[in-house]
Amino acid sequence: MSEKTKPYALITGASKGIGKSIAYELAKQGYSLLLVARTDKELKELSDDLTVKYGINTAILSLDLSLDGASLKVANWVKTNNYPLGILVNNAGYGLWGDFSQSSLTDQLGMMQLNMNVVVELSHLLIPVLSQEKQAYILNISSTAAYQAVPTLAVYSATKAFVLSFTRALRFELAQTSISVTCFSPGPVDTGFAARAGLNAFSKMAEKFNMQPDEVAKIAVKAMFNKKSEVIPGFTNIISVYANRILPKAFIEKTAVGIYKI
Repeated sequence: MSEKTKPYALITGASKGIGKSIAYELAKQGYSLLLVARTDKELKELSDDLTVKYGINTAILSLDLSLDGASLKVANWVKTNNYPLGILVNNAGYGLWGDFSQSSLTDQLGMMQLNMNVVVELSHLLIPVLSQEKQAYILNISSTAAYQAVPTLAVYSATKAFVLSFTRALRFELAQTSISVTCFSPGPVDTGFAARAGLNAFSKMAEKFNMQPDEVAKIAVKAMFNKKSEVIPGFTNIISVYANRILPKAFIEKTAVGIYKI
């Protein structure tokens, strides 16, 4: 497929972190981009930079995806403008740290809406659009936290386990279609995630293991185009997930308490 005929890629949470790096990686490969995030100023700056550097088409939609009806607004935006959508990157999400019983229920439910419901909603609403392409892709961003229960990150890790399970099932359901589905589960990445989640002390420790967003994005995009089902970047992260599978869950969870309950 020539650069001129390549379809658009829609990326949620595109203004920073992994989403932003995926935008640059796809732009380098000639894909036009639909960029969705809350921050209008950062989206415009990103869009302008991508257009100047790579000569691609970009469109932006500033929107808080955690609000009711937001996913439908995104889908209507795509359909109304007749964007030929070939890639959906469900990247938007965040974490909240702290004892569940002491945390804001409103905040926890908002995280669940963004991390889980939006992934389901956008996938369901946009699969009919993606299916119009000869080859299309869905890339869902999960986390290594999906492979274990994480005390003090109880709801976050559960949302990422949902994304992993949903992606696995959806991949099989779409196996005979033109749409390939990939789940990408990074460990610590230098995106400011820990600080936003309230894990300021942990973020200092995590710096030793952090991968860089650009490095992670390259692995994610390559995995997507290679139609991989499930990818964990980084040797340390792979070993960690493997350990979660073979060691007693009580031991893993007790260890997690020692790490995160700081």
